[in-house]
Order: sequence, then C-alpha cells, then structure tokens
Amino acid sequence: MDMTSTDVTNSTDAHARPDHVPVKFWDPATGGIRVEALLKSYQELERKMSGPTDPAAEKAKALALLGVPDKPDGYCIRCDHGLFEPDAEINNRLHGAGYTPEQAQLLYDLAAERMLPLLQEMAAGYQAEAELEKLASHFGGPEKWQELSGQILAWGQRNLPSPLLDALSGTADGVMALHRLMGEGGGEPKALRRGADSDATGGVGDLNRMIADPRYWRDRDPGFIAKVTEGFRRAYGNG
Repeated sequence: MDMTSTDVTNSTDAHARPDHVPVKFWDPATGGIRVEALLKSYQELERKMSGPTDPAAEKAKALALLGVPDKPDGYCIRCDHGLFEPDAEINNRLHGAGYTPEQAQLLYDLAAERMLPLLQEMAAGYQAEAELEKLASHFGGPEKWQELSGQILAWGQRNLPSPLLDALSGTADGVMALHRLMGEGGGEPKALRRGADSDATGGVGDLNRMIADPRYWRDRDPGFIAKVTEGFRRAYGNG
C-alpha cells in the first residue's frame, strides 16, 4: 500500500526529537532518550562539581564530628592517682583508632583501676620478703630463724593479747621486740600484773594505741618505732 504525504509527515513527527532533549541523548531509531548516555554525563558532571576526594581529609572530617581531636596531643588525660603518666605512644595508637577524649580517659582510668590492686599486692609481697630476709639475717640465717619463729609465736600466744601479737608479728622490728621480751622477761608481763593502762612507757593500753598509730604500722617512723619498742621492753622486762 502506498503512503500518502500526510502519512510520511506523521511518521517523521512521531520520532522527532523534543526541543528540550540534547541531540546526544536522543535515539532517533527508537524515538526515546538514551538513558545510559544521560547517566554517564550526569556522573561526569557530579565528579567535576565535587572535585577530587581526599580519603585522609574525609576521615578527619568524620572523626571531628565524633569529637576526636586533630592530633594525639589533643587528649588531656588526668592521672591524679600518680601510678603512671600519659604515654605519647599509647595516645598515638588511641588517636589512630579514633578514640574520643572521653574514651581515652576511660581507658586510662580502667588501667589504673586494675593495676592498683596488683601493685599493692606486689608491694606487700616485696615488703614481706624483705622483712623475712631481715629476720633471717638478724637471727643467723634461715634455719635459725625457722627454729626461733615457732618459739617466739608460742611465747606471744601465751603472754600477749591476740591483737597486740598480730600487730607486732606483722613486721621484722615487732618480731625482734617480741624475741627480746621473751628473753628478758618471759611469763606474764609486769604491766598486765599491775593493770597499768596510762603510762606511755609501760601501760599495755597505751602501747596498743601506739601500735594502732599510722606512724607505727604505715609510716614506719624510726623514732616512733623505737619508742614503742622501749615501751614493750619496760612493760615486759624484769624488775
């Protein structure tokens, strides 16, 4: 069948490109838009407008939004406990991991919380070992000390109140005082026989208070220890 001029015109108009569609995005064969070309052009335009991306800069922006300081020295770590000081290498690693100041402080606080009991236990162990070495040296060696320790403990249990014995046997100086008292007096102490409780150089009550004084059991004040030892010598000696 022959096509009229009107039919040709209508066919051409049906595939005509709209004025608002650029030529490169129009497909005359299908009479539609080239979607892939349009998307590719849009992506190129977006890249040109946003400019080149810097991964490090993008990361810095993200960390800043979370509150992470620009540099590791931006952390203001408090170590009021005195166990240790902030460490630059640790802070570098915390910063690299994206820790906020609050998170970094919490990490330090937890370290101190866990370390303090361990340090105290270690210090107590070292102190006990040092006290034993002191006693062994004073009494002529470990074997001699082992032999005497049982005798001193038995004498103390017979002649002293338990709290007093516990306080004295907790230090090398106290054990030495017990040994001197055992050798000098023995038996019931004079202060207990007299019932004295007010004489600072002989009263058992005052000696109990002196032993409870932090200067004796905590500070190990040499002058105060000597005063307590002399008090026990007078209270438990002969005469």
